[in-house]
Amino acid sequence: MPGLLPDNSSPQHLLLVLPLLIPLLSAVLCLLAWRRIQLQRLLAVVGTGALLGAGLLLVAAVEAGGIQAAQMGSWAAPFGITLVADLFSSVMVAVAGLIGFLVAVYSLASLDRRREAYGYYPLLHILLMGVCGAFLTGDIFNLYVWFEVMLIASFVLLALGGERAQMEGAIKYVTLNLLASALFLAAVGILYGVAGTLNMAHLATTLPGAASPGLVLTLAMLFLVAFGIKAAVFPLFFWLPASYHTPPVAVSAVFAGLLTKVGVYALIRVFTLLFTQEVGFTHTLILVVAGFTMVTGVLGAVAQNDFRRILSFHIISQIGYMILGLGLFTPLGMAASIFYIVHHIIVKTNLFLVSGVAHRLQGSFQLKELGGLYRTQPLLSLLFVIPAFSLAGVPPLSGFFAKLGLVQAGLAIGQYAIVATAILVGLLTLFSMAKIWAEVFWKAAPAVSAPPVALGARERFGLLTPIVLLAALTLILGLWSEPFFALAQSAAAQLLDPSGYIETVLRAQP
Repeated sequence: MPGLLPDNSSPQHLLLVLPLLIPLLSAVLCLLAWRRIQLQRLLAVVGTGALLGAGLLLVAAVEAGGIQAAQMGSWAAPFGITLVADLFSSVMVAVAGLIGFLVAVYSLASLDRRREAYGYYPLLHILLMGVCGAFLTGDIFNLYVWFEVMLIASFVLLALGGERAQMEGAIKYVTLNLLASALFLAAVGILYGVAGTLNMAHLATTLPGAASPGLVLTLAMLFLVAFGIKAAVFPLFFWLPASYHTPPVAVSAVFAGLLTKVGVYALIRVFTLLFTQEVGFTHTLILVVAGFTMVTGVLGAVAQNDFRRILSFHIISQIGYMILGLGLFTPLGMAASIFYIVHHIIVKTNLFLVSGVAHRLQGSFQLKELGGLYRTQPLLSLLFVIPAFSLAGVPPLSGFFAKLGLVQAGLAIGQYAIVATAILVGLLTLFSMAKIWAEVFWKAAPAVSAPPVALGARERFGLLTPIVLLAALTLILGLWSEPFFALAQSAAAQLLDPSGYIETVLRAQP
């Protein structure tokens, strides 16, 4: 298959292509089964499960054999299309497969037939293909292409159903993301004019010797703004809380888990591989942005009274923690950021899924209209507490070790102000999670609320199984954090010393 598979199709190289081929094939099969919803459901679960398996195999291959790279078609780097997986990108692919699989299972019990009939499952696979493509590409222009694939699929998913709130949120979402895409494309064009290449490994060797260091710094700022909009950092985050609470919960959950993390991934990739010439300026600026992102996000969450809007503002706050390690730019800081990203994807997806069950039971996302679930749904209450406490950083859950690593990294280089900010934001996060607990689970159900809905056994299994599995993963990441943090440290070492990445890509033969 010229142009799609690498000519040197070793098993390792095929593993690089499978995270793109599997969702593409699944989407095509779902389209062919357009009028057969039950078959689409089966394909959704099987396809996302296969993506998860391919992601785990890719992590194992990279951990055992080092960074993997392949050239598509018959063009060698830096001229051809490069796919490359280091530990960071392979872990992100595996986590994307995990979230895709569990959200697909949840969708079987939560999504209405009308949205299923209008292409939800093929769109989900196309979204996952765009996410995985962004993680695996070794070319900055193809990163733009995969962002656009992801943007198109996410916009249709956001608007699918055509409800008024959805359309309003979708317009805000696509407008600001198109602005980010325009800035991204402009930056790519200028970058090509400066360096004469768009292969990221080749750029890493040419940018340090560029004739115009000031222009390179300007490009770094353009990429910071473009990726900052997609990652929802301060002050570029307004589109997120205006849109993420509007679609069905399954869509909100996959958005919350994955989409902003692609922006964070891109920031980490370019500011560890390409723009490291003026670390004193660029990474200090990222550190300042991280602090403001944490504070504004958590203050927005504290002020909200809608379950999903609180969680949406917390996405912004937690993005600040993820780029904090990048701003610190130390081995421990980078490792803690990688660990934090994985922890947050699992926890935030789970909290959105819990909000969907609460809505299914009592018909509302407004905190004042909810209540009494602790007495009627004790298992759901426990399943909320685990990710909520983890998000706040309560030991011994995964969030505690992620935040502890960032705090230790900040203290080690004397960044006391950002450490104090991170701790304060953690306390405010705990406060807002306690607010949800008190309103939704602990207090008595309001007298005017609708009678609770009884879930059938099949529906209960479909809704709670993904939540239970994600809660179990949160406990595992916390109670047995050492091997996972060691993996994050190895990934951070590859990022901070990109010589292995550069050598692997540039010597990979077509």
